[in-house]
Amino acid sequence: MAITRPAVTITESPILATLARHASTDRLLVENGHSTTAADALRFADAMNGALRAAGLNESARVCVVMPSGRILALTALAAMSIGGCAPVNPRLHEDEFVSIFTDLDADALVSIEGFAPAARTAARRRGMSVIHATHASVDIVERATKQFSHHPSVHALYLHTSGTTSRPKLVGLTASNLLSSASAVAATLRLSPADRCLGVMPLFHIHGLVGVLLASVVAGASVELVPRYDPFTFRRQLSRPDITWTSAVPSMYRAMLSRGGGGPPTNSRLRLVRSSSAPLPSITWRGLEDTFGCPVVNAYGMTEAAHQMTSNPLPPGERRIGTVGSAAGAEVAVLPDGEVVVRGPGVMREYLSPSSANDSAWRDAWFRTGDLGSLDGSGYLTLHGRIKEIINVGGEKVSPYEVEAVLLDHPSVVDAVAFAAPDRMRGEQVRVIVVARGGVGSVEEIDLRRFVADRLASFKVPRRIITLAEIPVGPTGKVQRARMSALAGLDDEPVN
Repeated sequence: MAITRPAVTITESPILATLARHASTDRLLVENGHSTTAADALRFADAMNGALRAAGLNESARVCVVMPSGRILALTALAAMSIGGCAPVNPRLHEDEFVSIFTDLDADALVSIEGFAPAARTAARRRGMSVIHATHASVDIVERATKQFSHHPSVHALYLHTSGTTSRPKLVGLTASNLLSSASAVAATLRLSPADRCLGVMPLFHIHGLVGVLLASVVAGASVELVPRYDPFTFRRQLSRPDITWTSAVPSMYRAMLSRGGGGPPTNSRLRLVRSSSAPLPSITWRGLEDTFGCPVVNAYGMTEAAHQMTSNPLPPGERRIGTVGSAAGAEVAVLPDGEVVVRGPGVMREYLSPSSANDSAWRDAWFRTGDLGSLDGSGYLTLHGRIKEIINVGGEKVSPYEVEAVLLDHPSVVDAVAFAAPDRMRGEQVRVIVVARGGVGSVEEIDLRRFVADRLASFKVPRRIITLAEIPVGPTGKVQRARMSALAGLDDEPVN
C-alpha cells in the first residue's frame, strides 16, 4: 500500500491534529541528511490506518512496534499512537520475552521492517498476530492474523512497561491527553519554538524519548535530529553542530561523554540548553556540562506513569538549584509524612493495566505514589533521596545510594559511581559500589577510596567493597538498575560476614 494519498482526514486524533497545525513546516524529523515533514507524517499515518483496517483492526487495536531507532520508528510511533494504541518494544529482546510482552498487551499486530528482529516476528506468529512491514514509502500487510481479536473497551494511545528495576514490569496505558499534556509541559519549560532542533539520542521505546523529545518537538513545531546509535565519543561533536539547539538524555550518557568524549570546548554551537531526566544527575556532572557547553543544564524529574515530566528546574532567569529536580512542571507534587513523593495531574495514568494487583498500593487518595523518597524546600524545589526499595538497610541503619555516590564522585580519580545493596550475613545488607576510574581499571586502590568515604560519612555508610570496572552496567534505556547490579556486572552476590 504505497503512500500516494495527498492528505489524511483528521478526525478525533489530537496527535494528528497537532501535526496538522505544523504541516507547512519544512522539517520534523532528520536522519543522515534525509528529512521528513509533518505533512509526510500525516500521509504515513493515513497509510498505516489503511493497513490496519485491511487487517480487520479498528481504533482499539494494540500495535507493537519493533524497529531500529530512527525516522521510520518515529513515524510509525506517531501513526500508531494516533490511530490506535502504540506499544514500542525494545528490539534486543529474545523470542520468549517478545511472547511475554505481546501476551501481556493482548497485542493485535506487529509493525516492523523487513529482515529486522526475526524473533519478534516469530513471537507474533506464535500469538496469531498480524504482521505489517513499513518503509518510508509503504505500509504492507505481510501476515494476516489467525487469532480472534477482542476489541478493548478502553482505548489508550501508548502502552509501555515500566523498567521493572525492583519488581515485575507493570503495564502502563496513557491516553493522547496524558501524552500531550506532558509534552506541552516540556515544551513550555524549555521554551521550544519552530527554530529549535533537538539531538535525539534517547530510544523511542522509552517515555523520555517519545514524550520528552519527539512529542515535545511536535507540540512546538520544532524538529528532531535522530541519532540511530548513541556514541559517547561523537556525542560532544554532534552537540557542537550549529543546527542543534538542545538535547535531552540520561545522566549516564552525559557522564560517558564527559569522561570519554575528548576534545576541547565546542565550536559553532548554538546550544540553548542541555536537559537531563530519568535518573539522578550528580552535581559534578551538572557542573561539568555547564562548563563544557556554556549553556544552562535543566534537570527534570519524570516517570512512565506520569507520561514523563513532573518537575523541572527552569531556564534563566529562573533559578536552577543544583542537586534538585526543580519544582512542579507538569504535575502537582507533594511529600507524604514518611518522605514518599506523590503526584497528580493531567499526565498521570488512571491505573496500571497489569498486574491489576499493582493498583492496590499505587495510590494515596487521588495521589499517585512514585516510590521515590524526597523533600520539598520552602520554594517548592524537590530533592530526591532515593527509591524506597533501593535504600540500603545496614543493620537497621538506612543508607541512600545517592549520598555514597556523591562522595565518591568528589574523588579526583572517579568519573562515575553506582552504589547498591549486597547481602550480608551479619547486618542483612552492606553497601557495595562500582566505580569507573579516570585512569582506567587498576589506576586507583580500593582501600584509598574506602578511606576517602570514611573521612566523610558515618561508618555504616562506608562501602564494604568498591569494584573498579571499565563502565557502569546499565539497562536498555540507559538507566542504572541497582536491584540487578550484581548480576549485570557479573559479581558474586554471596552473603559475607
